[in-house]
Amino acid sequence: MAIKHNNQIPNNHFRKQWQTRVRTHFDQPGRKHRRRNARLAKVSAVAPRPVDLLRPIVRCPTIKYNRRVRAGRGFTLEELKEAKIPRKFALTIGIPVDHRRQNTSVESLQVNVARLNEYRSKLILFPRRANKPKSGDSSKEDVKDATQTRSVAAILPINPNPGRTIFTERTITAAEKERNVFRELRLARADARNAGAREKRQKAKDDEAAAKKK
Repeated sequence: MAIKHNNQIPNNHFRKQWQTRVRTHFDQPGRKHRRRNARLAKVSAVAPRPVDLLRPIVRCPTIKYNRRVRAGRGFTLEELKEAKIPRKFALTIGIPVDHRRQNTSVESLQVNVARLNEYRSKLILFPRRANKPKSGDSSKEDVKDATQTRSVAAILPINPNPGRTIFTERTITAAEKERNVFRELRLARADARNAGAREKRQKAKDDEAAAKKK
């Protein structure tokens, strides 16, 4: 193709060879089996600890989504201080720490402190040495009866819509049926629009009546 005049330079892509880069997923059953075996191996390796960590409750960013809550990265230093959990000790009992996140409201602080306290009440802490338990370690009976929990999220779930209310149906009254809301709205709109003109007209009438009296 010859190039003439001040036209666009042709740049046609006709040799993509997409057939050589098509990806199939015939290994999906095998990968599913592999992931399951990896999870089981991790469970046995960390036993009797759960495989995941305790996550805080945080609000989603932006005005569009901040009505929802989700699991955060880690607890703030202020939350750990209120729950009386040292930062270095928290990392050893499955509580992640996020030093960058800040508490911008008292509500979030109280929710996560309550979450930490509930987690501590359900936590069974094994002593490092069975014959030399330290303060804070669980009793021998609790250690003996302890069973592994696969997921912390199953015990302490996060409700994605905490403020959501469930509405129930109710019967419409006779007064509500007779009421004409559309007319009320139009009258209110007209009153707001003509308030200034009516005020001016009433003032002119009052001034005229006052002038006649004189």
